[in-house]
Amino acid sequence: MTQERPVRPGSRDPHEFLVQDPNLPPVAVDPQVLAAEERRWTPARIAAWAGIALLGAVAWSIIAFVRGETINAIWFVFAAVCTYMIAYRFYSKLIENKLTRPNDVRATPAEYNADGKDYSVTDRRVLYGHHFAAIAGAGPLVGPVLAAQMGYLPGTIWIIVGVVLAGAVQDYLVLFFSMRRGGRSLGQMAREELGVIGGTAALIATLAIMIIIVAILALVVVNALGESPWGVFSVAM
Repeated sequence: MTQERPVRPGSRDPHEFLVQDPNLPPVAVDPQVLAAEERRWTPARIAAWAGIALLGAVAWSIIAFVRGETINAIWFVFAAVCTYMIAYRFYSKLIENKLTRPNDVRATPAEYNADGKDYSVTDRRVLYGHHFAAIAGAGPLVGPVLAAQMGYLPGTIWIIVGVVLAGAVQDYLVLFFSMRRGGRSLGQMAREELGVIGGTAALIATLAIMIIIVAILALVVVNALGESPWGVFSVAM
């Protein structure tokens, strides 16, 4: 693909930087077309979302009321997938409409800074897949420990609801702000907003918070596995 370099950096016309590759999904869709599609609720679509909600409710009910370790793992899959689909379809739209208000035809740093190294246009399906690899914080670590100690329901709520209300929202907002600021990191954005002293303090605070979080997570896992030979063996394997 031949990259179209910007003619006038800082231009107010977003179409000036827009790069469309016929081999990739469109990077921009007419906002009016998107709005019309969002408002078009057909009987089939209503039935599909009602079915997803019902399946998710049944899965959560089984996880909540079944006792012992005889529960089928497929119900965890159903609960997670249905919850994520509903949150992605409705909760994410609430965040976009009320908070971020993205513009689909606004050029990204990968387009107006395209250099083939640090900035490169990527298939949005690949970027979408990266999101699932990015969230590896407290949820996936503490969740299984809670499940081992208190049962399936607390651990499942911790992971699934925690992702919807905290992890996924945090990842999305940080990436969104970075995109609007030319692909800068969290530390660089803090330095620009707060100045040299405030930015340095924010960087030190962020590093300290990360160290504390890692230490607490390690402590939780170590305490849980301290008297559990089978758990240590499983982790080692």
